This record gives sequence, C-alpha cells and structure tokens, in this order.
Amino acid sequence: MSRISVRGLAVASATAVTAVGSVVGVASGSTAQNNDAEATAADATLLADIPAGQQAQVQTASLAQQADAQAIAADTSAKKDAEEAARKAAAETAFAKKAEAEKAAKAAADAKKREEAAKAASRSAARDSSSFPIQSSYTVAQIQAMARQIVPSGQFQCFSNIVNHESSWNYQAVNASSGAYGLFQALPAGKYASAGADWRTNPATQIKWGLNYMNSRYGSPCDAWSFWSANHWY
Repeated sequence: MSRISVRGLAVASATAVTAVGSVVGVASGSTAQNNDAEATAADATLLADIPAGQQAQVQTASLAQQADAQAIAADTSAKKDAEEAARKAAAETAFAKKAEAEKAAKAAADAKKREEAAKAASRSAARDSSSFPIQSSYTVAQIQAMARQIVPSGQFQCFSNIVNHESSWNYQAVNASSGAYGLFQALPAGKYASAGADWRTNPATQIKWGLNYMNSRYGSPCDAWSFWSANHWY
C-alpha cells in the first residue's frame, strides 16, 4: 500500500473518530472535547501531506460518516418523541374513559334515587290520602293542610308554588278553553283517576296524583318548580 493510501485511511479513520466524538461530546463534557481537539489537529497534519484530489475524497467520506451519525441520533430522538406522545395519548384516553364512566355511574345513581323517592312518596301519599274524612266541600286552608301531610316538608313550598299558579288551590278549577281540571290542571282531567276514583270530589286524591306526577317526571316538586319557573308549564 502506498503512503498516500495509508495516510488516506488514517485521515478517514481519524476524521470518523472526530465525527463520532462530536456527537458524543455533547453528553460527555470537556474530556470528549479535548479528544476532538487533538483528533482535529491530527487530521490537519495528515491532510497537509495528501494531494488536493485525495483530500477531497477523504473529506467526502468524513462528511458521509458524520451524516450517518447525525441521522442515527435524529432517529433515536424521533423514536423517543413518538413513544412519549403515545404514552400521553394513552393516558388522556384512559382519563376520558374514567370520567365518562363516573358520569354514567352518577347519572344512574341519581335516576335510581329519584325512582326510590317517587315510590316512597307514592306509598306515603296512598296511605295519607285515604286517611282524610270525606266532605262535601273543602276550604283552601283545609286543602293546604292535607298537602302538608302528604308532601315532604322540604318540598312543600315548591309544590305550593305550582298549585298557586295552576289553580290557586281550587280543586274544582276548570280551564274553559282546554278543559284542564283541578289543583294541577290535569289534561285530560281523567288522569287523576290513576290516584283514585274520587278525584273529582277529594282534594287528597288530586294531591297524591300531583306529587306522583312531579316525582316521576322531574324527580321532585322542587325540580318541577325549577322547570315551571323557566317555561311557565310543567
């Protein structure tokens, strides 16, 4: 092998070491930088002894090696970024699914609670409405007293607000245009029959029906009143 070939290989090797050292030097600190400086000085001495054409070939090989090293480093960084993005996406998906499951569970629990409350109110109303003596007529005060015994105390004011607006506590109130009837202006009036056959003459039967309606449709009289306040019907 000629002197030029030997030195060419030496330069290529030295330059390759320098290129790799440049990449590693970022993490290795001052020791790698010193090595790079020494290798660079050696490259300069060797290149000075090689003709210009040979120098170009050696430098081209060195640049290719540097490019390979940089490509490897870039590929490694890209893989790490992709893995991190995948982990974040998985975490966000899991969090969203958990939140959705908790929301569904809460909705189911609330629905069950409303159903149980409606059943309890229905049983209570059925028991209490039959305990009132039948009269030929009732005053507003008497009807309100019935309602206080049937409707839970925490819900009575909301219940009363609706009755005030619908009938002013007149259990025989009739809407001339629609035919809506009674304390809650039920339409058709026959809806009250689900609470008792005496719905035309017994305010307690109408109260029982109204409470069941509010519980089953809205969850409670106060929920029904919130809807009425916003829409002026329920």
